[in-house]
Amino acid sequence: MWTKQHKKRYLGRFVTPLLATAFCSYFGYHAIHGDLGLNATSEFEVRRIERVAQLDDLVKARKELERQVALMSDGSLEKDMLDEKARYSLNVSRSDEIVIFK
Repeated sequence: MWTKQHKKRYLGRFVTPLLATAFCSYFGYHAIHGDLGLNATSEFEVRRIERVAQLDDLVKARKELERQVALMSDGSLEKDMLDEKARYSLNVSRSDEIVIFK
């Protein structure tokens, strides 16, 4: 037999929506401002673009160095190139030469 001897709790019906709101707010905040959120993703994209540009510069510099090494290889040794690199590295010149720095 059922008897009605307990008080009605009006706060009981607010617990579930309150917990759901807190849950959604917590994860919503971290979805935007967290380590892997939307703001962090845009910062990662900016850094990625900067590093791609830096990589392009390094690739160009490497190709230039490879070209210079190919000119100084045994099969096609160019004396002018070897002389130029030696003088630039050692910072020497003859007395009758004019040196123009770039």
